[in-house]
Amino acid sequence: MRLIGKLDSPYVRRVAISLLLMDLPFVHDDLSVFRDFDRIAVLNPIVKAPTLVTDSGVVLMDSTLILELLERLVPPKRRLSPEDPATFIRAQRVIGLALASCEKTVQIVYERQLRPAEKQHQPWLDRVERQLRAAYGLLEQEIGSGETWLFADRPLQADVTAAVAWRFTKDILPELFAIDSHPNLARLAARAEALSAFRDAPPT
Repeated sequence: MRLIGKLDSPYVRRVAISLLLMDLPFVHDDLSVFRDFDRIAVLNPIVKAPTLVTDSGVVLMDSTLILELLERLVPPKRRLSPEDPATFIRAQRVIGLALASCEKTVQIVYERQLRPAEKQHQPWLDRVERQLRAAYGLLEQEIGSGETWLFADRPLQADVTAAVAWRFTKDILPELFAIDSHPNLARLAARAEALSAFRDAPPT
């Protein structure tokens, strides 16, 4: 399999870490949808990251859909989704909050960096920041103490996505959250970032 996209994208990074945790072999093509647009377009004309090219040559997009496939390629003991329906629902809530946090972070960055200053709309930025803070506030409540993995004795997808999201926002918008603003989430992220799968897929 080939994973295409830069690891500074939380969507690419969550897939890369999941592949490593699942012990699925893959090649990572460290290509940017901005700087390497034409090179990615040869493989995926939509130029969306992450893009996964399967061993059979099928091109897939969207991190959540890619992860759905990966869950079906490994035995139960290597899957990152809980089997129990009630636990699965709770895990999906955590993942949803984390992905919403990523989305709102990206919206703020794009508004600030890609739109000319005279055309930036502050009420829109204020609204998105409010949504971002709400998502992380709810995620902080869901994490618990952050001293253990959320749903098993090993990290599952909820742990991965929550940790990746928090690192992404803290790296790219450090001014929005104080160091100690979300201690539970920070503890969980620190536990995750210490794992070899996270260290082997650092944000670039």
